[in-house]
Amino acid sequence: MSRGSSAGFDRSITIFSPEGRLYQVEYAFKAINQSGLTSIGVRGKDSACVITQRKIPDKLVDEETVTHLYRVTKHSGCVMTGMVADSDMQVQRARYEAAEYKYQYGYEMPPDMIAKRLADIGQSYTQIAHMRPLGCCLIMVGWDEEKGAQLYRVDPAGFFCGFRACSAGTKQTESNNYLEKKIKKNSMMSESEVIQTAIAALSHVLAADFKPSEIEIGIVSDSNPVFRKLTNAELDEQLNILAERD
Repeated sequence: MSRGSSAGFDRSITIFSPEGRLYQVEYAFKAINQSGLTSIGVRGKDSACVITQRKIPDKLVDEETVTHLYRVTKHSGCVMTGMVADSDMQVQRARYEAAEYKYQYGYEMPPDMIAKRLADIGQSYTQIAHMRPLGCCLIMVGWDEEKGAQLYRVDPAGFFCGFRACSAGTKQTESNNYLEKKIKKNSMMSESEVIQTAIAALSHVLAADFKPSEIEIGIVSDSNPVFRKLTNAELDEQLNILAERD
């Protein structure tokens, strides 16, 4: 097929190629890797956590303002991987939808409903000509009154699913392979084991040892269902436990 005839499939979001592919959606998945970050989510029997790298893009940037972890509601939060501006927009939309839901129904929007709503919106972007898919991937953890700690992943195509462990970013394939082996051995992990498994997975795929300032971890658990980030002191403690264990 000549370049002239295939260019339409390549550029337009609403036109399928003869093979049944939407190239712009595939390019959105590639845009996630442009950030150079890897993010991982792990769920245990009573807790769930997300971890990501913390890279400061410029020496002049105030490092306190750089984060990829966001609180959506009191009991749910997410880690964003991919284009920063697109990530901020998706988090803003998630907070809006959660606030609207609470206003309408009188109780907090469950994590699975937030993920489903964001996936529905993301899918609509793949079939509207004047819009484009978001170049970011959302991994959400949250605590549900009925289901306990939950972990969900939403991708640019508008697909969402619950996971025991998942990843996004440049080392996604390697992370998933590592997590499959770990989860197969022990799927009912405690809160401390969940955090250490997430750190170990990220450390393994990047072949690097971390300082507390180089990673971010967000967690929810049955004992403390409020979404929160681990402090540097807590990160240092977990890194020391992992180092002693190895």
